[in-house]
Amino acid sequence: MVRVATALSTLAMAASVGLVGAGHAAGQVREVRESRPSHSHEVTEEVVRYARSKIGSPYRRGGTGPSSFDCSGLVQWSYRQAGVTLKRTTYEQVKQGTPVSRSNLQPGDLVFFYSRISHVGIYVGDDKMIHAPKPGRRVQVESMVGHYTTHFHSARRVV
Repeated sequence: MVRVATALSTLAMAASVGLVGAGHAAGQVREVRESRPSHSHEVTEEVVRYARSKIGSPYRRGGTGPSSFDCSGLVQWSYRQAGVTLKRTTYEQVKQGTPVSRSNLQPGDLVFFYSRISHVGIYVGDDKMIHAPKPGRRVQVESMVGHYTTHFHSARRVV
């Protein structure tokens, strides 16, 4: 009885901090921290694959998919498809996971821009990210050199 109560308590705690994703069977917890590198690598490959599948989708303020997105909506949608629950807005997403330096970025890391942290993308390697840029533009892969180097704020690893 004590074991069952402890397991349920752990599951409830995990759900309250977003470690249990929608669509997971009861009792399964997908961790949001890097604890098993091979598993994490598989998840981030999935995230990048899902984000790439949305290249060309239109930007829409408040868009969370599956046909249109804003920047944080694309991030949230891509991670959700891979079984990881993230918060909805850039301001909430920048608090999730663990900080990572720009020099240590890996595909799947979240990259944040501007002093007010008003934009997020998904790092895909080679100093590039997938993001939903702004109204009138579409989801695209874009270099983080130039404009985005100047305005880089921080990065987070969530799996």
